[in-house]
Amino acid sequence: MKKSIRYLSQFPPKRRVAVTGLGIVSPLGTGTELVWQNLLKGGCGIVPLQGEQYSKLPCKIAGVVPENDTKIKEALSKSNLKSMAPATCLALVATAEALADAKWTPNTEEEKEMTGVALGMGMIDLKDVCDTNDALKLGYNKVSPFFVPRILPNMAAGHISIKYGFRGPNHSVSTACATGAHSIGDAFRFIRNGDADVMLCGGAESCISPLAIAGFCRLRALSTSFNDTPTKASRPFDKRRDGFVMGEGAAVLVLEEYEHALKRNAKMYAEILGYGLSGDASHITTPREDGTGAILSMSRALKDSNLERNQISYINAHATSTPIGDGIESTAIKKLFQEHTSNISISSTKGAHGHLLGAAGNLETIFTILACHHGILPPTLNLEEPVDNLNYVANTPQTWESDRRIALKNSFGFGGTNATLCIAGM
Repeated sequence: MKKSIRYLSQFPPKRRVAVTGLGIVSPLGTGTELVWQNLLKGGCGIVPLQGEQYSKLPCKIAGVVPENDTKIKEALSKSNLKSMAPATCLALVATAEALADAKWTPNTEEEKEMTGVALGMGMIDLKDVCDTNDALKLGYNKVSPFFVPRILPNMAAGHISIKYGFRGPNHSVSTACATGAHSIGDAFRFIRNGDADVMLCGGAESCISPLAIAGFCRLRALSTSFNDTPTKASRPFDKRRDGFVMGEGAAVLVLEEYEHALKRNAKMYAEILGYGLSGDASHITTPREDGTGAILSMSRALKDSNLERNQISYINAHATSTPIGDGIESTAIKKLFQEHTSNISISSTKGAHGHLLGAAGNLETIFTILACHHGILPPTLNLEEPVDNLNYVANTPQTWESDRRIALKNSFGFGGTNATLCIAGM
């Protein structure tokens, strides 16, 4: 027993992980500061879908990245789309902003070897698959040699690593709507465990197409009652919610070992304190009715952070505006936090940008980080008739009054996969 105690005492303390850079491409615009201000002003990027193919579908709206931005036009050029999926192009734009924000430009081989990438996507571009299948009907030589690389979910991470020469962990997860949060959590652990000093992490998604919309409609997952008023369609925690709205975009974070960031005098937005995961083991699309999957995820994030429940004062919810999911998440929060629930503010920003699927958790994690950094809670849009009496930061931002701002960010995905990040202001 004494030998075991001596052996365990030799383990170094866990390394701290700070957030030092942010980059966003979203339906609310391109650029973190612009998007954050648009969010706080109550802006909404959900618009009607253009094209005859959408006219016969039950859902005719989505959160679309505005293409009037010069960076987006350049990223989605024909030459880029020949070899890369649209999601990869958007990820590269967000990555460039995040690296510039962090002022991280590694030059030495050692710095590049200790910088990694963890970035995934939830779905491939189904339009590319359909178009390539049509091309095959015309002849084998009509199939692009870039077709397979374009549809591989790990290619965004690969292109980032290749472009910048990052030789640390090159990692990609695809866990449906939990992809972005899992990517950040995995990157956090890579740094904490010493596999890297700096990680680029997040997710990208650009799969809006008639086939994708039709598929989700057949699942009865999408909103269909607000085609004439798109900005009202996504309404988390509201009694009139009738499904989520698909969105697209990319969001990238630079995570950095705390002492490493301190030595180079880097700006630090927040600290990642912990990460929790769980599985519902229940249904391919519906969470467990008792909320135990979400409860396990949140409680494990708290345990990993070495925190008590009463230290949390904000939760950025997964809440997608589906009739079943939002209520289950609310139930899980009340069961876990019990009497402390009345002291917690909760919001879902999906009313402003829709549900970015594999890029949802990372975009909303950035909003959670900025809330911790600025002391402002982002609003839940279109909340007119709340499901219960919790504080959902309805429609307008709220000042975050707390001695230390500590938040949870939830992300849940089809297949019953759950992730929770614990984040604190610095």
